[in-house]
Amino acid sequence: MAKEYKTIQEVAGPLMLVRGVDDVAYDELGEIELSNGERRRCKVLEIDDGNALVQLYESATGINLESSKVRFLGRSLELGVSEDMLSRVFDGLGRPIDKGPEILPEERRDINGLAMNPAARDYPSEFIQTGVSAIDGLNTLVRGQKLPIFSASGLPHAQLAAQIARQAKVVGTDEPFAVVFAAMGITFEESNFFIESFQETGAIDRAVLFMNLANDPAVERIATPRMALTAAEYLAFEKGMHVLVILTDITNYADALREVSAARKEVPGRRGYPGYMYTDLATLYERAGRQRGRNGSITMIPILSMPEDDKTHPIPDLTGYITEGQIILSRDLYRKGVQPPIDVLPSLSRLKDKGIGTGKTREDHANTMNQLFAAYARGKDAKELMVILGEAALTDIDKLYAKFADEFEARYVSQGYRSDRSIEETLDLGWELLRILPRTELKRIRDEYLDKYYDK
Repeated sequence: MAKEYKTIQEVAGPLMLVRGVDDVAYDELGEIELSNGERRRCKVLEIDDGNALVQLYESATGINLESSKVRFLGRSLELGVSEDMLSRVFDGLGRPIDKGPEILPEERRDINGLAMNPAARDYPSEFIQTGVSAIDGLNTLVRGQKLPIFSASGLPHAQLAAQIARQAKVVGTDEPFAVVFAAMGITFEESNFFIESFQETGAIDRAVLFMNLANDPAVERIATPRMALTAAEYLAFEKGMHVLVILTDITNYADALREVSAARKEVPGRRGYPGYMYTDLATLYERAGRQRGRNGSITMIPILSMPEDDKTHPIPDLTGYITEGQIILSRDLYRKGVQPPIDVLPSLSRLKDKGIGTGKTREDHANTMNQLFAAYARGKDAKELMVILGEAALTDIDKLYAKFADEFEARYVSQGYRSDRSIEETLDLGWELLRILPRTELKRIRDEYLDKYYDK
């Protein structure tokens, strides 16, 4: 039986000090019982000479120092996992909010997870089709990869996240595929958008959703991605499923981390974020991957809105160090009406070469990808020159490149949020656009592929 303490000394914001405790450990879960019988959860942040500093998972309103009791449960925060979680919606602490029954767990798992042994990791090498040409064709997502989307405030990353979650699939196999979607610090309206988007397309049947709203406590926001990853690890490594984890918005998560750190009076690092933010983000991102000898995999797409559109801000900066590339959304393309506004030139998937080619996508994929990048880059240069010197200053071939850049943005990148293109459609569209240019310009494509596809 857990020992009860009636020695609450003070409550300050999300923190509470309990005196005279013994045999209590760091990160241990506690339960506060109010005088009216209501119970709230908390966790131990610090132990010092019999005093426990605990952090509240819910609000501090109504906690009476005299009559409230605290008991420590001897375990850290856990999530009850089961295959019944599929098609369900939970709050940030793993409680059902979809009016469905409670989950009967097959087991309970610590949400902090177990680090994957680097020697047990398998190299990501299988293509995942998102149905979005700018990702599939040019910055390919590979099973087991961590590929973040760098967005900015006001850009439609929510629509892109919902589109990828609805459309993602492993092509050419009937292996079970699931999506775990965690939203942190979003508005009720956004939460509704995500839930309805999943429900109307039937994608909810293979998805687990965790929704943490902006008015929920900051500490719950810190638990939400860990809840999602715990569910993903169970589905991937116990049930052999291929799981795509989408986390949005990492910026809200990092802000919650800063808020809690400030409440604990820790020494701040860059821009006020705690010095351990790199380590903290790594404990999330590094839970993705594949394990030798196990069928399942976890592929992760964290989404973050860069404060002030700044790539050097600590959140995108540290995320870039830990993950394998980035997809960047552009405000200029958004203003032009390109949907989704993916800026393909600064975007990068470091593992794309491992997931494309014969037997995975198609033999001409690598060549056409390189040629499209080169042609688009030259086309953008030609357009900039046109703005400065006028169209008359361009050669005929430069005008073709400028035309190619416009067509590429309008047809290849801008496909809308409801269009689900197969990899063959994406590659064929690439060839269609390359036919704007004379064959002699396509120096990055082997002759055998030009004979087979260009002249078709």
